[in-house]
Amino acid sequence: MEENRFEIEQQKKGVSYVYLIPILMGVTLALGVWLGTMFIPAGQGPQNYVKENSTKFNTILQMIEDRYVDTVDHDLLIESSIEGMIKKLDPHSNYIPASDLGDVNEQLDGKFGGVGIRFIIHDDTLVATHIIPGSPSLRAGLKPGDRIVQVDDEKITGEEVTNEKVMDLLKGNAGTEVKVKVYRKGELIDYSIVRGSINVSSIDASIMLSPKVGFIKLNSFTQRSGNEFIAAAQTLKSQGMEKLIFDLRNNGGGFLSEATEIVDQFLGSGKLIVYTQGRKEKRQDYYSSSRGILEDTEVVILINSLSASASEIVAGAIQDNDRGLIMGRRSFGKGLVQDQKEFTDGSALRLTISRYYTPTGRSIQKPYGEGVDYENDYFERYENGELLNEDSIKVDESLKFVTEGGRVVYGGGGIYPDTFVPNDTAGASYYLTQLYYAGVFNHWAINYLDQYRDELKDFDAFNKSFKVSNSMFEKFITYAEKLGVKRNAYDIVTSREVIKNRMKAEIARHVWEDNGYYSVYLEHDLDVIKALSHFNSES
Repeated sequence: MEENRFEIEQQKKGVSYVYLIPILMGVTLALGVWLGTMFIPAGQGPQNYVKENSTKFNTILQMIEDRYVDTVDHDLLIESSIEGMIKKLDPHSNYIPASDLGDVNEQLDGKFGGVGIRFIIHDDTLVATHIIPGSPSLRAGLKPGDRIVQVDDEKITGEEVTNEKVMDLLKGNAGTEVKVKVYRKGELIDYSIVRGSINVSSIDASIMLSPKVGFIKLNSFTQRSGNEFIAAAQTLKSQGMEKLIFDLRNNGGGFLSEATEIVDQFLGSGKLIVYTQGRKEKRQDYYSSSRGILEDTEVVILINSLSASASEIVAGAIQDNDRGLIMGRRSFGKGLVQDQKEFTDGSALRLTISRYYTPTGRSIQKPYGEGVDYENDYFERYENGELLNEDSIKVDESLKFVTEGGRVVYGGGGIYPDTFVPNDTAGASYYLTQLYYAGVFNHWAINYLDQYRDELKDFDAFNKSFKVSNSMFEKFITYAEKLGVKRNAYDIVTSREVIKNRMKAEIARHVWEDNGYYSVYLEHDLDVIKALSHFNSES
């Protein structure tokens, strides 16, 4: 059963382009029948109880079939009943309908069947923003900036084209063929692409921030995250990395095995990483091995309120073993472990079977149940001032633990950072938020690169010399108005430097992938600046 055990927590990510990967669909929590609330008579065991209530449930279904006033959809009735029952357990147990399971599993696997492009709908046309390395599209000859105007015999231009329609047309089983018509520099070109199995990396960025400091950003813990992290770390070490900033902000988790594999790289042999235990599940300990490649590398881990599950396993293990510094804001607080069982109809039940505990014995799970607004916890933290002021963080002194190194840590709702960094509000404004939501940076970058892409060859030269001029900035603001973002003089002054940074970063992303984007973006990232300052103070 152990290989089926995992943890996952989804969160919204504000990205300005669409990845051609299946989107993890939310499970509908419809109103249903909650079984099992009846009193169990003395002497009646659990098996009899389940049998009796199963019979009762079937009897009710039969009564509805025989006597209900309208025709009913039995499948829908049963599905909603199951969902309603699971909803009463905890926030992370859920039932996955057969129609959703494929997308859910693809998200966790980190791969899908398709052609291997990232795209955006720009001016009612599909624009390929990135061609995934080694993908069928790259082998066929597609290039960034190509407009795909037809897939097989269906035209995909105009107001009716949507992200969902494009994915339905381009996704498919590996080995199947799809024909596309591409518009490039005034010319229409036909391509035949044989779909393949596309690997989607869980590493957003792997770069050197200085001659000795590396940076790795992990977006999730898929089945390949451990190997991807090791490969990224080895590459950075070969470039001179002695210190690492490991970014787990907004990482909602994934497979437990991948979290332990990554922690193992930092610890010496025989160190406790995490343990799990449940009402019916015996305690299971996870220890480090002797194969860690980062045992001598200083590390700072960045977390925030959307770092959850497997991210908290990593941060908790590093903290409890006095192995590195945790910086940022208190993490999400998901300490429940799920086991997935699939049914013959293609659906699955993801059931919480145990809790995980950090090496000092902390349960990171935050409270849930009646009277607790679990889903809106982030907004409560915002309202309470916790994201901006360390003194606003409430700790439970009864859940205080001490590491072997004498560091005081707390349980009861997320990982508390060793060094608190307030949420960066410098340059923030309503206008800036509107620019993000309207995708202005992305759309503007496409237009810019239509003219200048061929001139951008070397990232270092671009990063050193490219400046957003005043005239370019004004043209950007005017372009934003065309996309529905009204000019706001006060907000523009407030956010001017941030906007300029994002303009440059988005160009870098389109040409040099996410490594290019983060190399520019992180120059203004407060958490990263604080981490670099910490390393510099030790030098």
